[in-house]
Amino acid sequence: MPLERRWTRHGLILLLSTLFSTTALRATPVAIALAVSDSRFGLLNKAALPLAVRWIVAVLVLDFTRYAVHWCLHATRLWHVHQVHHSDPDFDVSTGARVHPLEVMVLQGANIATIALLAPPVSAVLFVELASAVQSFFSHANVSLPPSIDRWLHWLFVTPDMHRIHHSAQVAEQSRNFSDVFGFWDHMFGTYLAEPASGHEQMMVGLEECQDESSLGIGWMLMRPFRGTGPMVRSRSQ
Repeated sequence: MPLERRWTRHGLILLLSTLFSTTALRATPVAIALAVSDSRFGLLNKAALPLAVRWIVAVLVLDFTRYAVHWCLHATRLWHVHQVHHSDPDFDVSTGARVHPLEVMVLQGANIATIALLAPPVSAVLFVELASAVQSFFSHANVSLPPSIDRWLHWLFVTPDMHRIHHSAQVAEQSRNFSDVFGFWDHMFGTYLAEPASGHEQMMVGLEECQDESSLGIGWMLMRPFRGTGPMVRSRSQ
């Protein structure tokens, strides 16, 4: 696909998503954490718990929330929104920006609800927000780490090869490797896949029905969820 057009269109969808996520949602998790820091109902703002314990638990729970929401985006009708991200016929850093504003709202809505319930340390919330933003672009990078590094690193963090499998055009492979920052959730819940059936070099990415330039149009991306096309992807093998 034309590289210039892909990056331009993905930049536009990123701009639209950023208007939602930065001005209305991305900054909101930290603001909510500040607002509920003294809540008597919070689960992680009790002085009896060491700050280090509250911080680690908060980071893990918030990242698991992202894993769980990602699973739901595939296993429910929310797939019609999430498929905008998967419909990219190529895979590189710009793919990380190809997210529909409605998906941003769903993810951050769950994130904010979790923060309101936990009342976690503000610094932990800020860390997860920054780590997720950085990891989104790292995991979508069109690069491969040396196998000796990747085979160990993916147990802790999501690597590009690990996440590229999730963007396979094969439905069964799309339903693997859901993790956001920490890769061990997939290992724990049985959704990890080490290699695509056809190998990384031969694997087709995207959706089988979206392999032409029409999927690069900004209007196409914004309206795709409302067309209700494409099968829902289940979280386990088909």
